[in-house]
Amino acid sequence: MLFRRQDRQAPPLRTAEWIELMLDDGPLRVTVRRHPQARRLTLRVRAAARDVTLTAPPHVPLAFAHEFVLRHREWVRVRLVRLPEAVPFAPGAVIPLRGEPHRIVHCAEARGTVWIGAVVQGLPTVCVAGDLPHLSRRVHDFLKREARRDLSVTVQKYAAALGVEVGRLTLRDTASRWGSCSARGDLSFSWRLILAPAFILDYLAAHEVAHRLEMNHGPRYWRLVEQVCPHRREAEAWLRRHGSDLHRFGS
Repeated sequence: MLFRRQDRQAPPLRTAEWIELMLDDGPLRVTVRRHPQARRLTLRVRAAARDVTLTAPPHVPLAFAHEFVLRHREWVRVRLVRLPEAVPFAPGAVIPLRGEPHRIVHCAEARGTVWIGAVVQGLPTVCVAGDLPHLSRRVHDFLKREARRDLSVTVQKYAAALGVEVGRLTLRDTASRWGSCSARGDLSFSWRLILAPAFILDYLAAHEVAHRLEMNHGPRYWRLVEQVCPHRREAEAWLRRHGSDLHRFGS
């Protein structure tokens, strides 16, 4: 029998585990995540990542987990079918910008990068210059620039209203949260907020800036948020209903 020498100062690395589940349109890889606090097997279909994960206690054999996944094959299939269709950034695709639908138009011979063009067939256009292979990246970059511009202005508005200073602003593409505030005052947001109606981005900016006074979600914190952002509950309701849909664009 062979033994691998382990570094006592670091926990051993666990080999990545996955289970292959056969569905109507082919095999699906289910990622197995071991969690020391898990007490049971839990299957999740993540709309943002469009994948399936199984959370399992460390001691559960992989064969047992495999049987569990097979028993829930129909449950997985139904939830995958219910996921909204992915919309890649491609010519002709309709994407939201500040909550309003826009159609992507490839302008191969034009100069420049990306700009908002004229209304065509009832929709404003996102015009993209350059070669087709670069179109998706250019749309991504354009949306991130728009998100940074809107967030920078809105964050400063709420920082002034609350009498606080904020640090660096960064954009990410996180699946589990729309924004965060560090103890140093650095703010992080999902660039996908630019896809949502403007009052959603406005609320998230107020939400994170308010953490500069209260690093919690207690009653005082919520009073601060509602003091400067009275549409908080409307925004939260919108995010619960439509937030996951924002992750299907640009997939």
